[in-house]
Amino acid sequence: MLWEFAALAIFGWSTLELFEVEGLGVAALGVALVGLWLLGCWRIERMGVYVSGYGVRVRGLFRSRTVAWRDVEQFRLHEGAHRLGRLEIPSGLTVLIERADGAHLPTSLWAKGVDFHDRPGAFRAVYHDLRERHAAALRLAPA
Repeated sequence: MLWEFAALAIFGWSTLELFEVEGLGVAALGVALVGLWLLGCWRIERMGVYVSGYGVRVRGLFRSRTVAWRDVEQFRLHEGAHRLGRLEIPSGLTVLIERADGAHLPTSLWAKGVDFHDRPGAFRAVYHDLRERHAAALRLAPA
């Protein structure tokens, strides 16, 4: 999170220089940027996939979505890739939620991410746990 703060500090400095902001404007910009940084840190801290008796919630940086267990078709592994023109750069395994209506919901569960980079077994364990919880929720659901 330190790099975000450094980036905002550089942005703030360049804004002050470009627009020749002085006095109270410097303090206002500083407070706004620190507030933005704190809000971003709080959202990053809360990102993830959360399960409950109702369903699964995916918290992202900008929004959260909750899907009831009955609306989840399956969890599946997806080999992600980023495209840069015609170049395709593989990014590793991620977990996708396939909804019953055919839509896909990406999660922040990424095999090469900070949580699982050195622990590939933990990534697979979380994936299998999601699948087991989904199956258990469907077994317990009234017909």
